[in-house]
Amino acid sequence: MTMADRVYCTYFDHNYLSRGLALHHSLQRHAPGSRLWVLCLSEVCHQALAALDLPDVVPVRLADFEAADPEVAATRASRSIIEYYFTCTPAWMRFVLGREAEAEWVTYLDGDLFFFAPPGVIYAELHDAAVAIIPHRYTASLARLRKFGTYNVGWVGARNDPDGITVIEWWREKCIEWCHDVVEGDRFADQGYLDSFPRLFSRVKIIENIGANLAPWNIGNYRVDFRGNRVLIDAVHPLVFFHFQGLRKGLRWFIFNSHRVYRAPFSGDVRDHIYKPYVDELLAIEQAVDPILQASVAKPHRRSAILDVGQYLKSKVRNAGGRAFQLLDIVTGRAFFVFRGRAY
Repeated sequence: MTMADRVYCTYFDHNYLSRGLALHHSLQRHAPGSRLWVLCLSEVCHQALAALDLPDVVPVRLADFEAADPEVAATRASRSIIEYYFTCTPAWMRFVLGREAEAEWVTYLDGDLFFFAPPGVIYAELHDAAVAIIPHRYTASLARLRKFGTYNVGWVGARNDPDGITVIEWWREKCIEWCHDVVEGDRFADQGYLDSFPRLFSRVKIIENIGANLAPWNIGNYRVDFRGNRVLIDAVHPLVFFHFQGLRKGLRWFIFNSHRVYRAPFSGDVRDHIYKPYVDELLAIEQAVDPILQASVAKPHRRSAILDVGQYLKSKVRNAGGRAFQLLDIVTGRAFFVFRGRAY
């Protein structure tokens, strides 16, 4: 299987542009030539990506996607904006599957993922699978969060064959029927439906590699070290990609993570070799694309993409701490100080 056989898709707006571009850059470093389709949730986002004209990025206007799938577009009036975005997830995968006839796999990725190693080890698990889903792997202390689903929408892959397409079609129909930002029985947004995949369909593979989708809600299960220029989990498994959910800007000059919310450890290796490279890349991207964004909006663009992360794809776990916890994170080194476009 070549890189061209593996196609990826995601969605974000202009406020999330640096995240999306960081995802793309990391994917190109570790899987060169991988195509990334982007559903642009704002016209400014589409204008910016069109101006950047990046190889292996395929930007699509939200209006064009909606014209191609009016059933999904019809749900917009009855859902909040975040619920509507969730509704789009499987339909967006179907859209890309229908336009990538030569691709063997189409995989949806959340916009706040970042690759540290080639994803080939994940595909090596799939063999004859038609669909690939990934567990949250919550720590024992976060058992209460299991009501939001066993599996995380951060990575959902579908083989471009009848079995894979059937699962995505079913998921799309269920999200059109019901997709809300609340838990109702075994349903929650687009995510709760993943729990039904292994029960209803054959050839569903649950990804086992613990280096895939390391995140604040599961990092407490593992030992994380930096050895030989690689981040290793439990001394054996290279970190493939990290899910930077909940990263946010606060107190004007600082960037905070969500580890305190999830009662997760934040070691020196995690800070220096997982978070700092990512934050530095976000800041560099924001400096580079700011002139493009300035030219694309009627008013000067002054808001940082990191600042707006909390307003996008919001966490169901609210930050229990106020300013006192932010100050504690600064003192203990959990937070990054931003000065002249660099993180310290």
